[in-house]
Amino acid sequence: MSSIEYNRIGGWLLAPMAYLIVTLLSASLMLILYGMAIVAPESREYLMTNAQAFSLQWYFSVFTTLAMWAFTLWLLWLFCHRARRFPKLFLVWLLITVLLAIKAFAFSPIPDELAVRSLGWPLLMAALLVPYIKRSQRVKGTFTQ
Repeated sequence: MSSIEYNRIGGWLLAPMAYLIVTLLSASLMLILYGMAIVAPESREYLMTNAQAFSLQWYFSVFTTLAMWAFTLWLLWLFCHRARRFPKLFLVWLLITVLLAIKAFAFSPIPDELAVRSLGWPLLMAALLVPYIKRSQRVKGTFTQ
């Protein structure tokens, strides 16, 4: 079989792109909710007057969400431009999403059922997409620029 050129993004590469888009939308929604909390006078007053530790955690969550939103947007841009560095950065991004899910599972005051459900998606996607990104000929042929 001769060498195949992959001039466009297609096939199973649509799965990582869809996951990036869904994650970007999710982070955008979280940033909107954080923005609404800052704009609303009651919640802003609550943040300013209550325990310093809670406010620090809240601002850390806002910063983390903003950083993941920017990193996801940048990765999507690299994906669409078929950048050579995308596969490695995508694997780093998957690792970060798993670590953030583990952090939420371990430290968030939410029910275990919800925490396990939120941990499931990043673990499933990492388990499926890491071997595909590392071994696929389509990935090696597509991300060449």
